[in-house]
Parts: sequence; C-alpha cells; structure tokens
Amino acid sequence: MKIEAVDFFYLSMPEVLDIGDGSQDLLLVRLEGRGRLGWGECEASPLTSIASLVCPMSHSACKPVRASVLGQRLEDAADIARITDLVRENSQDLLQADHTLSGIEIAMWDLLGRVRDAPVYELLGYRRAYPKMPYASQLFGSSAHETLLKARSVREKGYRAAKFGWGPFGQGSVEEDAEQVAAAREGLGKDATLLIDAGTVWKEDADAASARLPILQDYAVTWLEEPFISGAHAAYRRLASQSGLVKLAGGEGSHHPHIAEHMIDHAGLRYIQIDAGRIGGIGSAKRVADYARERGVTYVNHTFTSHLALSASLQPYAGLEDDVLCEYPVEPSPWQ
Repeated sequence: MKIEAVDFFYLSMPEVLDIGDGSQDLLLVRLEGRGRLGWGECEASPLTSIASLVCPMSHSACKPVRASVLGQRLEDAADIARITDLVRENSQDLLQADHTLSGIEIAMWDLLGRVRDAPVYELLGYRRAYPKMPYASQLFGSSAHETLLKARSVREKGYRAAKFGWGPFGQGSVEEDAEQVAAAREGLGKDATLLIDAGTVWKEDADAASARLPILQDYAVTWLEEPFISGAHAAYRRLASQSGLVKLAGGEGSHHPHIAEHMIDHAGLRYIQIDAGRIGGIGSAKRVADYARERGVTYVNHTFTSHLALSASLQPYAGLEDDVLCEYPVEPSPWQ
C-alpha cells in the first residue's frame, strides 16, 4: 500500500497554563492507506510541528516533512525505517522534524498493524508482551501538605509506585525540598517505590543537586530523574558517582537515538526514559531499548499526554521481561 494522506489534528485546553503539565494540548496524526487509518501522536509544540509538516522547502536539506511521507510505499517494518531515514535526510536542518516524524512514524506502525491484524510489539520482533507495573506520575503539590494528600490518594487507588516532579522542587531551599520528599514518602508508605523528577531544574549545577542526595537517600528514593539538561553528561557522571542507592534517570528529551545512546554511555544513568513521540517514533525507541539492554541499563517509557501516546510508548519494550516500570499519568487535563 501507499500512504495516501497525512492529517494533523490540534487539541488544546481553552487556557494553557505555565506549569509542567504536558497534557494541556496535543497533536494527533492520522495516516490513510488502502482504505485503512493509522493514528499517532507528536510530543512537542503542536503548532510548530504542523509548520514543519507543511512549510515551503528552503533547500535540499530543509524540506517539509510530508514531502518525504506522502505517496511512500508502506508494506513492512523496513519501509518504516526507510521513510524515517528519508525524513531525517530531507529535513535535517528543520529542527522540529524529529518531533513531527515521531507522530507520523507511530501512525505508520498502527496502520501496518491494522492491515496485518497484528500487535505492534510483534511487528517489532517480540514474541510476547510482558506485564508492566505502572507508577502514578504527577506533579509535586504547591505545598508539602498537598503532596501528602496526593500520595495518599494514589496509595488508596492501589498504586505500588509513584513519581512526583517539577512544581516547587529544586526552586527553593534544601529544607523545603526535604519537606516535599518526606510528605511523598509518608503518603505512599514505606514499602512503595518513590521516584523524584527534578525537571532539569539545576541545569548542570552538580553541587545543587548533590545537596539533595542525603534527603533522597534518607527516604529511600529509587531514582532522581533529570536533575540536569540532557546534554550535561559531566554533571550527570559526577552526581552518579555520589548518589549511592539513588540512581539517576533521564533521556526523555532525546529526539534522536544517538542522544539517548550517548547518555547511556557517558551520563552514568541506570534508567533511560524514552518518549516515542519525541525520539522519532517506536522504531527509534526500540533501538534505544535494545542498546540499553546490552549495557545493563533499565528502559522505561516516558509519556505525559494521552492513552494513545501511552500505548505507543509501551511497544518498544513490551517484550523485555525485566524492565517493568511504566509511567502512567494520573493527573491529565480534563479533556484527555
């Protein structure tokens, strides 16, 4: 079959707030081929991604993404890889292209799976899908008391793991951060898995991050996620050498497999978190999952928008039995 149509749909809350909530808007992708539809989702600025789909050609390495997709043959996984390479070649100077490609690539897998009546994880080469343990992913409360109530709520709903991130964490004093982590632990109980997401708040300031390590160690935090920006490998390595039982997690900002692979090799991560809607799609995410497994790093999905994005994020490691943690957003916007 050939890809006959590429359509984007922008959805948004009436007001988008300046908070770390990626579920306030989204960009859905619909592909059509042989009378069938496939759906995907881009995880990035929706209107910017639409622009990269349809913008005029600037030069031979700066073409609109749809020019490399429309009319292409889509019969198997090799075709998806070929189209992915074509987009990256023809739009390499269009910096939004990988985000735009991600949603289209996810839709290609969905379309191919519908035509073949097979789950995507089988098309990726896995024989079966293993169960994952969802962790309740949410923002820190504006106060420690609010975080306590949030933690109690997810515990009562049966979650055995939870992550708190962004919000005020890292913005104030070490003592204020200690109150937040203590509240999260109290609310979850001592036996639950507690994860903390710093949201790149310290940029590449390893001293600021290391000042929080005693807190995280005292409250048995499993990982500290994204203390720094993705490229700050030296800061990550330095913190990893000091963090003890608190492991470092990161990688969600990777928009190409090479970026994630470099973090695995040079940042001292023990958990690599990949968003299929950013890295170039499911195939690129699977490449990172394979790479991480070879190097003893645990793969975890990243997602904070719709259930479509959640489903796509699970496929690249569905067949990995030992990588069990799964991000599950519990505070999506009301329209999600």
